Amino acid sequence: MKKLAKQSLLTTISSYLGVLIGYFNVLWLMPYAMDPEQIGIFRTIQDMALLFVPFAQLGLGNGITRFYPKVKSEQFSFFTLSLLLTLFGFILVAILFFVFKETIISAFAVNSPEVVDFFGVVLFITLFSVLNTILDSFCRSFIKVAVPAFFREVILRLLVSILVGTYFLRFITFDHMMWGLALVYFISLMGMILYMVRIKVFKLKFKFKSFPAGFKTEFIKYSLITLLGTTGAILIMKIDSLMVSSMIGLDANAIYTIAFSVAVVIEMPRRAISQVVMPLVSEYFEKMELDKVGKLYKDVAVHQLLLCTLIFLGVWANIDNLYHFIPNNELYRTGKWVVLWIGLGKLSDVLFSINGEIIVFSRYYLFNITATLLMSIAVIVLNLFLIPIFGIEGAAVASFLAMFFYNLIKFFYIKWRLGFQPFSLDILKIVILGILIFFVQDWLLKEMEPGVGDLALRSVLIVLLYLGGTFVFNIAEETRASFLTFLKKIKRSES
Repeated sequence: MKKLAKQSLLTTISSYLGVLIGYFNVLWLMPYAMDPEQIGIFRTIQDMALLFVPFAQLGLGNGITRFYPKVKSEQFSFFTLSLLLTLFGFILVAILFFVFKETIISAFAVNSPEVVDFFGVVLFITLFSVLNTILDSFCRSFIKVAVPAFFREVILRLLVSILVGTYFLRFITFDHMMWGLALVYFISLMGMILYMVRIKVFKLKFKFKSFPAGFKTEFIKYSLITLLGTTGAILIMKIDSLMVSSMIGLDANAIYTIAFSVAVVIEMPRRAISQVVMPLVSEYFEKMELDKVGKLYKDVAVHQLLLCTLIFLGVWANIDNLYHFIPNNELYRTGKWVVLWIGLGKLSDVLFSINGEIIVFSRYYLFNITATLLMSIAVIVLNLFLIPIFGIEGAAVASFLAMFFYNLIKFFYIKWRLGFQPFSLDILKIVILGILIFFVQDWLLKEMEPGVGDLALRSVLIVLLYLGGTFVFNIAEETRASFLTFLKKIKRSES
């Protein structure tokens, strides 16, 4: 468990360091260096590429985590097979992309025609990203999640900073910067390969006949089915941005992008925790230790909601302060309510704990087909209905509703099939505490003007009230006891 805790901590640090760099990029550097239309192109191309990634991956990421324990003795043959299948998946996606190219062009031709010029960048980013996800999944099987997270969260964003900064200084043109975006993903991929070579977990081995009978068929079947679950999560994350570009325009997507980037920080602890618990959930199901799965389900729900609610409070209470520092903020401030709806959607993901991971690694993984089909239809229909009426806020509400009901469906299914549920009295306490603190800080500091002073004072007040509230409400008692013991050890070592 110490190894898991260390990996989780390092992954969380990388996540938040990446957030700081990402905030610098999205909230200051990009609005300062690029026009709203250019930001819209930049984000639309990335989102389109990352939307293709789960299809090209063929669901192999979850398949690797689930089936790795069964073929540890032939791990490098398993690794090689996964890479070859992923390359095959990318070729299929590329072929389909060219077959339906005219349809894709027509979707953007009216409101965002400039996107069409960079379709080549989309395919390169897709290729490099999908290979990176396989390397990431293989590292996760070794409980090596910290360094891959560092490449994914920090290095990638730093390279984007350098790329946009180079354009800002006019060393390159906008077209060069867009093609440089593909290079950024390639450099990150090369870094991952070098890291895996260094720790001796990157080796190509083509002895596929050594697998147990029926293993390859079972692995591919499972991966293709879980592909739908992965696709559903990515679809919610990316389809709104693409539909905003297509239905409204690139300027609107720039506003939406910045608002979305402000909100997405709320789920950072959930991402870090998920990376660490996925191998555990897979192992517990493999050993049929269902009681441990149920306990993990509840424990993760409390701890990640405790962290993410604090971040949500910090973000939404300081929303005017955050927009205050953005260049051309009067334009981008119109996306303020997008932050609220996307933030609430992220909290719904957090609230329902690791429901997706439990379904994926249980024997009921076929349910992903039903859940994802329902969610995919819902998110597209909701966007088509709400965007023309409410604009970018409509896209945000559509995402919130899709995320909430997607999680609700999975919650009821797990409760029915496995008898697990993530909720406890601590969950209710956290929700009540969060609501109370928001209204208290809002009332106490209602006369403050947006700026550094308000940001600092409001943030400190929220943290102090929140920490105090966790003790008053007696939330996460075991964790607090461990933390106090840790502090006492530090105090004794200093004396």
